[in-house]
Amino acid sequence: MLNLPTYILITPARNEAQFIELAIKSVIAQTVRPLKWIIVSDGSTDGTDEMVGRYAADNQWIELLRMPERRERHFAGKVHAFNAGYLRVKALPFDVIGNLDGDVSFDDRDYFAFLMNKFAENARLGVAGTPYQEKGGARSRFKSPEHVSGACQMFRRECFEDIGGYAPIRTGGIDLIAFLSAQAKGWETRTFEEKICLHHRKGGSGQNAGTFRRLLQLGKVDYLHGSHPGFEVFRCIYRMKNKPYLIGGVLMLVAYFWAMLHGIERTVPEELVELRRSDQLQRLKNALLHPLRHGD
Repeated sequence: MLNLPTYILITPARNEAQFIELAIKSVIAQTVRPLKWIIVSDGSTDGTDEMVGRYAADNQWIELLRMPERRERHFAGKVHAFNAGYLRVKALPFDVIGNLDGDVSFDDRDYFAFLMNKFAENARLGVAGTPYQEKGGARSRFKSPEHVSGACQMFRRECFEDIGGYAPIRTGGIDLIAFLSAQAKGWETRTFEEKICLHHRKGGSGQNAGTFRRLLQLGKVDYLHGSHPGFEVFRCIYRMKNKPYLIGGVLMLVAYFWAMLHGIERTVPEELVELRRSDQLQRLKNALLHPLRHGD
């Protein structure tokens, strides 16, 4: 039997009182628990701190770290919160570090045991995770098995240190940049289909106006994150079959090419853009050659 790596978790949580208890209960129920779990309350004002504090009082391996309240909400703030948590565990003898969202839970009690086994089996595995399922959400057809979602993103410690951790970029893409950076350094990254995590905060659940703005933002973000134009066209066509029908894909496409025509500076470094686009084109080719195959 393989000796399982030890792992720690860090959860930046900003106003997650609605879902954080689900995350806590599912981690407590794991057959292989983390050595330490730092839940960083990133200026929460909704009772998140009190909820975490109650569980931390009964579980010494759970620690609440409070960050000052901040007015601005951006992705760089999430990285700063994560880094504050990392400083609390950096001296511990762990093998794997995980970034777990505060609105994610697991039905499988061996979720982390499964992932630790994958790290034990493959010394070159640098980043690992599983697909996530949103409430009523459909899976994207063009996701790569090498794309590890930020909902629960696990790093071998050497890999995390090799890439210098998460990049504090305000416009997002921090999880994308992390696993692309790992690939550029020669590490393997993998999403394992055998398990799944549950993402409880469903995107685009507001009114039409909010949904339309979100779709425009998604198209812009795809450009900022270096998505290939050809891949984006097919992604948006595929998106048209979901609500809001047709217009959703059109809005994303308009926003993507608007950002391109206006020469907005991309978030992802150029060398990682090339890596991502090469992967996208290969996956697009595979999807066109095998039109009946559905994957993540």
